Amino acid sequence: MTLVEHLTELRKRVIICAVAVVVCSIVMFFLYNRVLHFLSGPYEQVTRGQTACGGTKTTGCDLIATGPLDPFIVRLKIAGYGGMALAVPIVFWEIWRFVTPGLRKSERKYGIGFLISSVVLFALGAVVAWFTVEKALDFLLHVGGPSIQPFITADKYLTLVSLMILAFGVAFEFPILLVALLLARVINTRQLRHSRRWAAVGITTFAAVITPSQDPFSLLFMAIPMYIFYEIAIVIGRLMKR
Repeated sequence: MTLVEHLTELRKRVIICAVAVVVCSIVMFFLYNRVLHFLSGPYEQVTRGQTACGGTKTTGCDLIATGPLDPFIVRLKIAGYGGMALAVPIVFWEIWRFVTPGLRKSERKYGIGFLISSVVLFALGAVVAWFTVEKALDFLLHVGGPSIQPFITADKYLTLVSLMILAFGVAFEFPILLVALLLARVINTRQLRHSRRWAAVGITTFAAVITPSQDPFSLLFMAIPMYIFYEIAIVIGRLMKR
């Protein structure tokens, strides 16, 4: 293919990805109430049965808005973030269709493995983040003591949840990076084995910096799986004789 043909193909893939994101965002816009109810579940669970929102409640507190435009902005955020999340499989598929013609047969084999692994690991990170949100909120809302009554805006809450999912999803791609470096012979398993202590320190520091909630539960729930992935990468490297 000529350069012009490559650019034409790239434009076609980009347009398909953009259309997919827009269509998925429209779907999420109309599913807003259900999505918001699902996402606010951890907050309602943490505040359930507490003296809040003007009195003792048996159900959790509702998220609030402090400006006339906030509800609309929240709806747009849910539509946008949700649309991008729903469109991820299509986007990855289009990227794969664009890259595949330039790969050798052996490279395609590795490419499929990396592609599937990256999607699965990101999804696993998102699941871990979701179950971490409730613990993180419980710590954050009560660490200030009973004299402080928090009222959480929907915008800031959804931003926190989105960043948590993104941070955990990116962090769980860690073994993909290590295996890629092993395949490229940039590092070897001997170096990884001898660097375990420094790796533990580095992983803990990374988790402390990247977690948006900055609470100890998020740090542990991110750092522990990352170190397990580190050990798994060593095992995979030894199987590949790297």
